[in-house]
Amino acid sequence: MKKFKVSPSEFIELHDSIILEGDVRAALARVPDESVQCAVTSPPYWGLRDYGISGQIGLEETLAGFIHTLTSVFSEVRRVIKPDGVLWLNIGDGFTSGNRGWRAPDKKNPNRAMSVRPNNPPGLKDKDLLGVPWRLAFALQADGWYLRSEVIWNKPNAMPESVKDRPTRSHEHLFMLTKSEQYAYYSDQIKERTEDGSWRNRRSVWNINTVNSGSSHIAVFPEEIVRPCILASTQPGDFVLDPFFGSGTVGVVARQLQRPFIGIELNPEYIRESERLLSRPANGARRNGVRYSDLRYEHCPSFLETPDKHR
Repeated sequence: MKKFKVSPSEFIELHDSIILEGDVRAALARVPDESVQCAVTSPPYWGLRDYGISGQIGLEETLAGFIHTLTSVFSEVRRVIKPDGVLWLNIGDGFTSGNRGWRAPDKKNPNRAMSVRPNNPPGLKDKDLLGVPWRLAFALQADGWYLRSEVIWNKPNAMPESVKDRPTRSHEHLFMLTKSEQYAYYSDQIKERTEDGSWRNRRSVWNINTVNSGSSHIAVFPEEIVRPCILASTQPGDFVLDPFFGSGTVGVVARQLQRPFIGIELNPEYIRESERLLSRPANGARRNGVRYSDLRYEHCPSFLETPDKHR
């Protein structure tokens, strides 16, 4: 795999698919302006996973800090997306921790256990639903994005939960956001078939099973979530970005559809897994990789303090 260094002021030349290893904010700063047609991504969820790596997003001490961090990241994503580009953002929700600082294991979901968890956000009570997806969506809207659609990802095979005092959660949110009022959208590419065999415009509830890829990544993106996003927002040859690349699902689907991709990932273990996945003969040759130094960033100012300004 080819490695090379870049200076802080140098943009990367984009000719083919590429994986950037390092802090997402450092890597995005090297991506040229308006070079990407579409971004499809699922950032770490707040307080639900500890990926065990320095610089990770998702364990900020406050929910506001988490929202500010992601708003800052997606401000950079907006810079690199073309004027008619689209962002597809999958984000899940959670509940307050009860200020315990940990989460007990669940016999039906062993990955649920955590040794560290943020405290309840101010104003929220024990057992409150956090409302993270809409908090983030409104923050991005206030920061300049057009919030165009809310898609419900319904999971027919959702993970069981050991709860008796509320319904078991079986869905997540997928938001469609755009940089401009007018944007590329190819509705014919993602039409859905009706019961009588005719075709109609795609609806906003997508029934898609979760997948087990065998990867060490705890939350793998199903290919069937990624495919309609790319088809609806790009043409062959357009660059697709995933700033939270994980084990590389967006890259796999982009290459199947003849779109080059840019994947950014902090965790070296996930980088290696994505390289193995993309090295398989069915998916083509291995992609280039770039390692960035682990930089630290302060949270950006609260969008609530500057509702009329874009960062």
